[in-house]
Amino acid sequence: MTTSSGRPPVRISTPAGLLAVIPFLLGFTPTDSLVVIGSANPLGRIRVALRYDLPDPPDAELAGEIAAHATAVLARQHATSAVITGYGPGRLVTPVADAVRQAAARTGVILRDVLRVEGGRYWSYLCREPSCCPSDGVPFDAAGHPAARLLTGVGLAVLSGRAELAATIAPVTGAEAEAMAEATRRAERAGTRLIAGGGPAALDAPGLAAVRSAIEVYRRGGSVTAAVGHAWLALVLTRLRIRDDAWARMDPAHHREHGRLWTGLVRRAQPGYVAAPACLLAVTAWQGGDGALANVALDRALADHPGYSMALLLRDALASGVPPSAAAPPMTPEEVADSYAPPGDAEDPPGPAGHVTGT
Repeated sequence: MTTSSGRPPVRISTPAGLLAVIPFLLGFTPTDSLVVIGSANPLGRIRVALRYDLPDPPDAELAGEIAAHATAVLARQHATSAVITGYGPGRLVTPVADAVRQAAARTGVILRDVLRVEGGRYWSYLCREPSCCPSDGVPFDAAGHPAARLLTGVGLAVLSGRAELAATIAPVTGAEAEAMAEATRRAERAGTRLIAGGGPAALDAPGLAAVRSAIEVYRRGGSVTAAVGHAWLALVLTRLRIRDDAWARMDPAHHREHGRLWTGLVRRAQPGYVAAPACLLAVTAWQGGDGALANVALDRALADHPGYSMALLLRDALASGVPPSAAAPPMTPEEVADSYAPPGDAEDPPGPAGHVTGT
């Protein structure tokens, strides 16, 4: 993930300070992970933060791939120095840390430190001075560090792990899920009637109006509350014309408000209707510097619709370390409208069985 200017500036000068900040950069406390923090110079601002799952069991080929990807992203982001932190036991961290050290040496990236974290202690692979790097590790309190207290004080939160992050956009259950299933059936019947009278493009005018209205409602602090409202939004967003218009309206200045809209819709959308709102959520998360949430949203999109092109495009951008500043919509609403002018979007791919529109 890449960093966001929305976080208050925090000066970090010690390993303990960096370890206190990393969970806020990721949005959760990493486990069995390798985290790469890159900056433009030893005293510069963080340019990029990347997290990788540690291969378990250790795998030299995978370790090499992680090292190659990390150093390539650092180069693209013009990060000339980095700190590498492995979270987990030495048998998992050391092979990947060694691979990154070797790759960094080949590419000229200066490693300010290479750390391993486990059980509330950290060890440095570069420090050999027992007075500051004892063999039994250095204890630290990430949550109690002044940097963590500052970030918590401005409303930033840290979840316990990636699974808890994924749970924030998991499907609703119980009575709410039943209500959404029924509302989706009603929306499908309404869509079918429109299409019967004017073809798939008959959804465009009411669909565009509904999505634009929802965006404005959330920008004003409101919400869509009715199940049928969510169901209709999810259905019309399967039209590429409507999804792309929504994408064009994702002004980064409103990424928090847009994130509320798409989070609610991702949680309520029924199977077959998740991919579009999940991708729009990924865009808004990326705009806010929350690469972890963006990737979790893309997981949901691709689970719902494997091969969904927008999801694959966004995943490639995130994996390449493209910064949030590049996450502005690629087109204006007017340009989107022009691109879908007659002969229209007749080549939309077919949707899931039983659905009334393309995806």
